[in-house]
Amino acid sequence: MRAVRYTAGGGEPRIGRLEEERIVDAGPAGAAGFVPTAAAWEALAAAGGDSVPLSQARLLHPVQPEKIVAIGLNYRDHAAESELEVPDTPVVFAKWPSALIGPDETIVVPREETRPDWEGEVAIVLGSRLYRADEAQARAAVGGISIMHDVSGRRAQLETPLRQFTLGKSFDTFAPMGPCIAGADGVDLAAIGVETRVSGEVMQSSSTEHLIFSVVELLVYLSRGLTLEPGDVLATGTPAGVGDSRTPPRYLRDGDVVEITVDGVGTLRNPVSLER
Repeated sequence: MRAVRYTAGGGEPRIGRLEEERIVDAGPAGAAGFVPTAAAWEALAAAGGDSVPLSQARLLHPVQPEKIVAIGLNYRDHAAESELEVPDTPVVFAKWPSALIGPDETIVVPREETRPDWEGEVAIVLGSRLYRADEAQARAAVGGISIMHDVSGRRAQLETPLRQFTLGKSFDTFAPMGPCIAGADGVDLAAIGVETRVSGEVMQSSSTEHLIFSVVELLVYLSRGLTLEPGDVLATGTPAGVGDSRTPPRYLRDGDVVEITVDGVGTLRNPVSLER
């Protein structure tokens, strides 16, 4: 089952069940969007509202989280292309939720950012509160799966002596998410494919089987002192193929279109524009 937050005909945001090329309405979205609790999935399954053609709806980022917790260097091949050691513990940083945009919205690169880059990622959305979890509790707290484009301003990310990630990864529009949240029941979290295409060219293609730290391991680690709330998002890291590590480097350009596909979720598509 797949949940979307959408508008149609200029109305207020609503929640819907995505079925092929139609959305079955499930009522008003509320400020938090679709928070994938067990009760929310049950309500979505039972929804029988009006059906809206997908072509007549505008999809929004599906949830408005309190926190976006992101992981750096979590694929061995990405660590290698970055010429960095494979980490012994997770590399954790934050993306500010103010950076969120939905499918087909434009990524706007600030004038000062000279090295804008792509990072396609599998996103995990929490379905229940988590604190000091064991592995079974961590897996049970996975409420759904989505896509996060961890757009990265490498100039801002790497110009400081300690390489502070947050600013360069939290510029306005630098967190496209969607197109939906897919249910996680029965999904092998260690076998989710992810592929990134930039203007039709495949740049990244991998699977969560290549993660250094698994989804469950990350949730257990993070919950030691950090309370994860329903609706919070974990961006699990990006595989090899980013533009900054290519020879020569290939950065996002005005007019590019980035498409990220994740198994079971679909494709997140966003055009790119340079701020003028």
